[in-house]
Amino acid sequence: MREVASTVRVNADVETVYRAAQDLEGLAAYIGDVESIAVTEREESPGGLATVSVWVGLLPEFRRKLHWTERDVWDDAARLCRFELIQGDWDEYEGEWRFEPDGEATVVSLVVRYRYDVPLIGPLIQKLVLKKVQDSTDGIQAGLKRRAEEARPA
Repeated sequence: MREVASTVRVNADVETVYRAAQDLEGLAAYIGDVESIAVTEREESPGGLATVSVWVGLLPEFRRKLHWTERDVWDDAARLCRFELIQGDWDEYEGEWRFEPDGEATVVSLVVRYRYDVPLIGPLIQKLVLKKVQDSTDGIQAGLKRRAEEARPA
């Protein structure tokens, strides 16, 4: 599996950022290469939220959309979300999102591990896929930053 990572400092407290990230449907509008995110299952527990969500990502370079369903498990005490593929176009897809207070701000780290095999594509195309996944990961982080900073208390 390949891995990409992205870290961003958000000018909002950790609770505001963590809650903004949990609202996946609301976050979708802030992410450029995501057409939609629909939460189909939501389960509250004492430790945190668990959701199942259906994602539609845009791959204009390949003139296609990428569809997948993932399970997200939120650990409120650790301020962490682990996610994994249930089904979809990815061959493998998993990762974690960490939220750490940094004074009055929050440092958010996102790691994505994936495998995306397309028949008959070579190493050059795999490099383009890697770049696209990195750009997408950075885009999710940038979208979360904008959303959380807009939502922070005045």
